[in-house]
Amino acid sequence: MIDLHTHSNASDGNLSPARLVREAANQGLGALALTDHDTINGLEDAKNEALGAGIRFVPGIEINISWKGLRNVCGLGPGGEFHLLGLGIRAPSPAFLAAIAELSRRREARNREILEKMHDLSIDATMEEVEAFSGGHSLGRPHFASLLVSRRIVRTVEQAFARYLSMGKPLYVSKEGLEFDEAAAAIRESGGIPVLAHPMSLYVAWGRLPELIRELKSRGLAGIEAWHPAARPRSCRRLEELGKALGLYITEGSDFHGSNRPDRRLGFSCGERKIMDSVLEAIPELA
Repeated sequence: MIDLHTHSNASDGNLSPARLVREAANQGLGALALTDHDTINGLEDAKNEALGAGIRFVPGIEINISWKGLRNVCGLGPGGEFHLLGLGIRAPSPAFLAAIAELSRRREARNREILEKMHDLSIDATMEEVEAFSGGHSLGRPHFASLLVSRRIVRTVEQAFARYLSMGKPLYVSKEGLEFDEAAAAIRESGGIPVLAHPMSLYVAWGRLPELIRELKSRGLAGIEAWHPAARPRSCRRLEELGKALGLYITEGSDFHGSNRPDRRLGFSCGERKIMDSVLEAIPELA
């Protein structure tokens, strides 16, 4: 078993990069990709731990993508959540490092806006109090959720998202991502391959999805994450067929976040399907 989509506490998971690797090794995984949101800060620790644990490590990232340059493709509207995995980030280029530094700046601006919205709801809190839940790592919505739990405004992190932090809720602030072309080029320059994460989250109709993915391939897309826990098996099979028809790599991941997302298990994708090493072996660029 392997896993090509996981998160540590360098972004919004709750395990340190090293502990995440140990957990994967303890569960018998032979390979693991760390793909934290908009950051590579955990890669070095994970790589060093993987060497000691005898597990194959794939350095990665998950980048938030803006719909701005794609809204005219297939007559699409704003769309849903658009994330791009970069698998095999072995030598980050200057352009790549500049891009993720800009994403970090945008994340900080978003966090300040979320805090202002909390104040508008008469929830008195400081950024320092929110940061206390991050352990010194990249601050994001899960840490605001933890603050809401600590204040007994909600009972669980899941409830905090459902009532306050998810799209359309009082504390939601959209995240401004990179243009697809910029992100794909930066990933390629850094030795990686660009993979469309959880395509069902795009909220694009099946009738328009092939044209969109074909367009993305022409701009540098190399693969799609056809199998993901948030999708139904029938949809995953359909995505796999589409990806193969378009000549793209097919990847699978658990999107593991530790106890922050207890429904996700290392090494398993949709419908408790085991992620086998044949997925990685079919991608020679990651060999």
